[in-house]
Amino acid sequence: MTNSLQTVQCRAAAIQAELETYINPVKREYLPKFFKTGPGQYGEGDRFLGVVVPDTRRVAKLHKDEPLPVCAVLLESPWHECRLCALLMLVERFKKAPEEERKSIFHFYLAHTSRINNWDLVDLSAPYIVGEYLVDKPREVLVTLAASSLLWERRIAVVSTLAFIRRGDFADILSLCTFFLEREGYVLRPGARRKSSSMHDLMQKALGWMLRETGKRDKAVLTAFLDASCTKMPRTMLRYAVERLSPEERRLYMGQGSAES
Repeated sequence: MTNSLQTVQCRAAAIQAELETYINPVKREYLPKFFKTGPGQYGEGDRFLGVVVPDTRRVAKLHKDEPLPVCAVLLESPWHECRLCALLMLVERFKKAPEEERKSIFHFYLAHTSRINNWDLVDLSAPYIVGEYLVDKPREVLVTLAASSLLWERRIAVVSTLAFIRRGDFADILSLCTFFLEREGYVLRPGARRKSSSMHDLMQKALGWMLRETGKRDKAVLTAFLDASCTKMPRTMLRYAVERLSPEERRLYMGQGSAES
């Protein structure tokens, strides 16, 4: 083992040790259930130290300037909080990084998506790295991610659009919503045969959430999409999308929604 590799691993171990000072035994018992880590569940096999996000963020801010290899070691950890800490370190570093460094962080992030493997890891990082990086750039990578067989890459594609939505740019999320409705068989292309529809619950929630965020900024854009698509939208996606509308509007759209989940 080279000295440089030893140094990287020692730094990562020191960060884990710092996280361990914040362990909450109650959270350690609760978090595996909350994040569905049982056999066959989306977080199967994930392990938790029992550290809450504010404490993980506190550690991440202290170590935001660590080199990418240290983040890579943390991302390989079986401990959820170590992976989250690495991602939050990247988010903090990205905020004030020059363009070339932002590019490096963006590509590093996409090279490690298999380790960004629960919804909170995605949601607390993708908008602030992938989304922010793509604000002024071509966004074909979102289509590639959306078409992935990996659930977490699909969620990254969707949640990254929050960076655009916050700037009043809704084209990508509307396009992705249509893409996923077609992909999962809720909307049929000409000549296509209907298949069994089973959009993952975490994707329904992500799409509905981003539509809700769109409506918070421009209600007319949301209602136009709902008017055209609510009869085809799975229930959870629709329920999340209409959450901030009036009770009357919610009843109207939910009454027209797809019976399929």
